Amino acid sequence: MSRRSGILEFAVLGLLREAPMHGYELRKRLNTSLGIFRAFSYGTLYPCLKTLVANGWLIEEPGSAPEDALAASLAGRRAKIVYRLTAEGKEHFEELLSHTGPDTWEDEHFAARFAFFGQTEREVRMRVLEGRRSRLEERLEKMRASLARTRERLDDYTLELQRHGMESVEREVRWLNELIESERAGRDQRRASPGGSAQQDSTSGETGGLPRRGEASGGTPPGGDTPPDPSDDTTT
Repeated sequence: MSRRSGILEFAVLGLLREAPMHGYELRKRLNTSLGIFRAFSYGTLYPCLKTLVANGWLIEEPGSAPEDALAASLAGRRAKIVYRLTAEGKEHFEELLSHTGPDTWEDEHFAARFAFFGQTEREVRMRVLEGRRSRLEERLEKMRASLARTRERLDDYTLELQRHGMESVEREVRWLNELIESERAGRDQRRASPGGSAQQDSTSGETGGLPRRGEASGGTPPGGDTPPDPSDDTTT
C-alpha cells in the first residue's frame, strides 16, 4: 500500500465513523474538510472503498429510500450505495489513531491525523504534535544551512522565495508550540482536579485546552503556508 492510499483509507474510515455515507458525500467531505484530498477523483476513491469492503472494515448497503432505488432502476441508473463502518472497521481505525510513528509527522499524513484529533487520545495527540515539531525543526535547520551555503549565488527573487519558505515553517513551529502548551495545560488541569479527573477523560476525543480562533498568536494550520516537501508524492 502506498503512503497516499494509506492516508486516504484512514480518512475514509474516520469520516464513516461519524456517519454512513455514499460515495458522493464522502468525496465532498474529503474535499471540503480535508484539503489534502482536493485533487483526487472517484477513480481513486472507489477502489479504496472496494478494498475496505474486501477487508471487512466497511459494508455496502442500498440507499435508505426504496423509491429512490426503484427510480434509479427504471431510469437505468445505478442506485446509490451507502458505506457503513463495521465493528472491525471501527477497531481498525482506533488502532490507526493510536499509531504515532514517523510517518504521522509528514505533511499530508499529519494534516489527516490532525483532522481527527477530536477522536484521538490526549497522550497520542501530544506525541504526534511533538514529533511534527521535531520534524519541522530538522527541516528548518537544513533550510537555514542550505541558504547560508547558496546565498551568494541566488538572485533576489529566489532568495526571497527561500526566506518565505523558512518563515512558513517557523510559523508552523510557533503554532505547534501553542498547541503543545495547550495540551499540557489541559493535562495539568486534569491532574489538579478533585479525584484526578478533569472536565474530560484523557481518552476522550474532546480538545480540552485547545486555543480557539483569535486566542492563538498568528498560528498556522497544518499545510497552511508550509511548502510541500519535495520528497512527498502528491499525485493520485
